[in-house]
Amino acid sequence: MPTDDWSTRHSVLSMARRTAALVNALADDRATTPATIGEVLRQYGELDPIDLTAGDVADMRKAAVLLREVFAAGDADAAATALNRLLREHTGPLRLTSHGGTTPWHPHLDRDDDGPLGEWFLTSSCMALTVLVWDRQRPPGRVCTSTACQNVFIAQGSGPERHYCSRRCATRERVKAHRRSRQ
Repeated sequence: MPTDDWSTRHSVLSMARRTAALVNALADDRATTPATIGEVLRQYGELDPIDLTAGDVADMRKAAVLLREVFAAGDADAAATALNRLLREHTGPLRLTSHGGTTPWHPHLDRDDDGPLGEWFLTSSCMALTVLVWDRQRPPGRVCTSTACQNVFIAQGSGPERHYCSRRCATRERVKAHRRSRQ
């Protein structure tokens, strides 16, 4: 059941934002290195040592492609369908872990605490995105509608629905529309 506890919501939202950041970072085969993915993980609270290999990055890239479908969903039903397929085909059973007493108890869907990083990325992302669909009854995010951008982003908040990943993309599209209208 979704909770009103701020720390839990913040944690889920942080995990979902980490998912979007990794999906974006992993989209470029040429620019993505273990070091760049490690830096993204650090930005979202993962602790050193982060020892990624090229194989880990390749596995995470495969997971990112699968997760992009959730961001591309046009409504809650499509997002839930995509997540249900990912949960059915790629995760283990829901379980609690404290990583041998080194962290507070928390849920995991991966098969074991020391499993492959690609599996961890996919399962932890599915968990966060599932909670957001459940809690908000809408897709957890979107793909930027700017023609020059394919980044995904978490669409949260009480304001109007966002269509762009950043102010930069929104401004770029407004300027293009203005220029078209003046021609």
